[in-house]
Amino acid sequence: MNTPARSQARSTARLAAVQALYQQQMEGTALNKLLDEFHQHRLGREVDDEDHEGEVYADAEVEFFDDIVRGVDARRDEIDEILTARLAQGWTLMRLDKTMLQILRAGAYELIARADVPRASAITEYVDVAKAFFDDREAKFVNGILDAVAKEARD
Repeated sequence: MNTPARSQARSTARLAAVQALYQQQMEGTALNKLLDEFHQHRLGREVDDEDHEGEVYADAEVEFFDDIVRGVDARRDEIDEILTARLAQGWTLMRLDKTMLQILRAGAYELIARADVPRASAITEYVDVAKAFFDDREAKFVNGILDAVAKEARD
């Protein structure tokens, strides 16, 4: 796979992973069922049903998507501890927007578990995911938290 196509496939996988993690948190969907649903209905194809009318997901790197979702699921307690330590005093993960929490979890997972992904790339990618849902203030928050995670995980 050439670099631009791979980069786009990974960007798509990251966005889909955040959405899958959000769905898992909100609905309590079992991991294997969740992955199967995304494989069958969302990754790499146009979605045209009542819930997702007109949504189109570019081809995602499915193995990368699976690794992020499975990794966050398996290491959630460790990731949450790392994130909590970087929040301002008095803040808890429960106070964060549910989508924001999944962005931070996925980004933190990549920084601690995916040494093959350059630090700056991982941070920039999740800042971009945040911009899809939030304004610049929240995107800067994601940048700050993930930069702090990266400093400890990668230095």
